[in-house]
Amino acid sequence: MQVLLVQLEVGPDPAEVGRARRWARSRLAGSGIGDDEPLADTLILLISELVTNAVVHTGCPAVLRMLFGAGVAEAGTVRVEVADISARPPRPRHAEGDDTNGRGLELVDGLADRWGWQPEGAGKSIWCEVDRGAPAVAAGAYEQPGVRGYVTAP
Repeated sequence: MQVLLVQLEVGPDPAEVGRARRWARSRLAGSGIGDDEPLADTLILLISELVTNAVVHTGCPAVLRMLFGAGVAEAGTVRVEVADISARPPRPRHAEGDDTNGRGLELVDGLADRWGWQPEGAGKSIWCEVDRGAPAVAAGAYEQPGVRGYVTAP
């Protein structure tokens, strides 16, 4: 199976998150996922959360990658990866009530079919996957006995 990989370097400025969303929308359209499809909105939200986390929590540049499987638009999986230079593992938090932060990885866990992280160079890469044939919002996230959402390199 052929895989198409596209990537974007993202600066350490939180304003770069908007640029990453616009870039990702154009790449999704190029892969056959229309702007009006719920899957596109789900992927853009996932990208927004992962890029925001990388930029805000490290204060350093990051790299956004999207991987598309070959074939018809409804087949395959879309994988999103965001690599940064921090070796610190992601730490999911639980937001309470009116909290304005702390929901990012909960959203990723709820929307992605699978997600995890892996060491990459001196830093790490956080990734998530959404199956194109699956509903836009996953009924349940990947679970491993005793662990929800954490898996290492696929």
